[in-house]
Amino acid sequence: MNTSKEEMISLQLEKRGINNHRVLRAMQEVDRVHYIPDDMKHKAYDDSPLPIGKGQTISQPYIVGYMAQHLQLQPEETVLEIGTGCGYNAAVLSQLAKEVYSIEIVDWLHEYAVENLNNTGIKNVHTRNADGYTGWPEKAPFDAIVLTAAPPEVPETLKEQLKIGGRLLAPVGRKSQELVIITREGKNTFREKTLLLVNFVPMTGDAQK
Repeated sequence: MNTSKEEMISLQLEKRGINNHRVLRAMQEVDRVHYIPDDMKHKAYDDSPLPIGKGQTISQPYIVGYMAQHLQLQPEETVLEIGTGCGYNAAVLSQLAKEVYSIEIVDWLHEYAVENLNNTGIKNVHTRNADGYTGWPEKAPFDAIVLTAAPPEVPETLKEQLKIGGRLLAPVGRKSQELVIITREGKNTFREKTLLLVNFVPMTGDAQK
């Protein structure tokens, strides 16, 4: 039996501690079914990542909600996303922040995300087909930065694009990964906290050099 969107919200999110009402509303508003291939649509609300082609995946709903909750975005804030993927995470973030800047290194995936975001009427996500390692310096500093692919370590270039008080959330590591949140407390001071073990695709491009 296929999972409904209501079951996804109540069983996968609320029962596991996703209790921020803005995050829950965002995940209600942004329908995962519009961000996956036709042959996967019957699994749209399943409690798992799903393949979207050529080895790429859309994240498990719980992880999307968990990351959004820990970013603690406010309506007036600006966020940078590294790894647009199919556009789903960016679409959720678009309901929580004023502007979302999202970078995708894979050409076809960037095109797929733009198509999905356009088809769902999302206007405040700005995308770029590029290597996210260097961020988006002309739009910096950001209130929050989120990575949806795992670098071996967090690029200093991205940490420098955070505002004071800004949060950076990233899966970090090669084989085993930890989801870490880094808060910029001063010009040269950062506080880091590990949240949980995760399994994301590796960040490609300059991150691997």
